[in-house]
Amino acid sequence: MKPFSRGEMKAELILQLASPAVFARFSGMETQAIIVTGISNREFIERYAAAGRVGLCGGITKIDTAIRLVQRHQHPGHRWSDWSHAFLFEGKRVDGHQWVLESDLQILPKNIQLGAQENRAVKYFDEKTFPSLAVLDFGLDEKQVATLLREGLELVANRERYSLRELVGTLVVLKNPGLRAQENQLARERSVYCSAFVRRLFHNAGVDLVPGVAGKNTTPEDIANSPFPHTKYLLLREMPGEKVAAMARKIKTGVRARLGKIKRH
Repeated sequence: MKPFSRGEMKAELILQLASPAVFARFSGMETQAIIVTGISNREFIERYAAAGRVGLCGGITKIDTAIRLVQRHQHPGHRWSDWSHAFLFEGKRVDGHQWVLESDLQILPKNIQLGAQENRAVKYFDEKTFPSLAVLDFGLDEKQVATLLREGLELVANRERYSLRELVGTLVVLKNPGLRAQENQLARERSVYCSAFVRRLFHNAGVDLVPGVAGKNTTPEDIANSPFPHTKYLLLREMPGEKVAAMARKIKTGVRARLGKIKRH
């Protein structure tokens, strides 16, 4: 193997240590969002999913709705987040299906899965349960993708548990961004929730998706807005709760306006 020249070694070191913004300047890659419409969840996943890409979804269950609601603190206008869950695509297998690696809380008839697991991506084909989907391509090379999959399978094999406790610890500090760089106060050993699971896999592959935020304080919204350059494919539909939230804001604004008039008189 030909040894690196001094200049090549310097460039390699810069790319390894640089911030996402500096990396983007060197690599020529920029973040872009591509809005996709008029297709089903199945078509969207079959078209854009690939090994090493990140999946995001916005669900309508009570837990999903609560996660989306609490993440409004990450938006200047307190808009609800589109995302409640994050996972990693493994790619298509010999059965012809796309598979995902994730840490999830999944309750099925006669079967309860809590923690790191493998599933067919078919679980995200239901538009009513998952109105919004995203696929994020961070432009990883084959070695990095192999590391992601290897690390994910290791967590599955070790039966890493899903941690609602850690998720609560993450969501609690969203009101105080200054605390997000600190370790999750409710962290537990061998436990991880969805977006922290994805963050951990990328960290082990040498990619920090959310600089300045502790690993176990990572939200799906953080992954969606990662400063690390990527291409983001979005399939967005109206989510339950958004109309109610918009109406509540309208009523609140109207009440404040009336109170202001009363005080002036």
